[in-house]
Amino acid sequence: MSLFNPILLSIPESFESARLIIRAPLYGDGAAVNEAVIESREELWPWMPWAKSAPTIEESEITIRKSRLEYLARTDLRLLLIHKETGQLVGSSGLHRMDWQARSFEIGYWARTSYAGQGYITEAVDAITNFAIHVLEANRIEILCDARNQRSAKVAERAGFTLEGILRNDKCANDGSLRDTMIFAKARGAEF
Repeated sequence: MSLFNPILLSIPESFESARLIIRAPLYGDGAAVNEAVIESREELWPWMPWAKSAPTIEESEITIRKSRLEYLARTDLRLLLIHKETGQLVGSSGLHRMDWQARSFEIGYWARTSYAGQGYITEAVDAITNFAIHVLEANRIEILCDARNQRSAKVAERAGFTLEGILRNDKCANDGSLRDTMIFAKARGAEF
């Protein structure tokens, strides 16, 4: 029996929620991502190691191009969150650390500061969860976050994910301190 190869999957490039176009990264998206990261660095840095320093537009474009290639190779499915009315980048999300054999995925996310606290990330997580279940035939979807990141934990709770556990002293936080990691999940047969 041969192993399943996810590169053979026909995965849509985009889908929508009520207020968002959720789509794969495209060459040329670097400038918009750079603008959002620069605006949001202060809020992102405690949780996102990549936000430590301000990237150049070229660095952001390189990251986008790598994400595009990973999307096509099915090794990471980064998704950009675009506001339907304004066309502005609201944030980024996606399906990461995938196990295609088990059909297990992790959802990560961040919001641009000017769009934070308005329900966009919960809306995106709901849509991406639905996409993972119905298009990718997910059996398990996880959200992991620093236990101190209550905003991220609240998104997981609002999206109906179950807190399965807390890994104590699991990782080093960006400030060098030990942190606990909360694991939220939805699993086929339990939550869907």
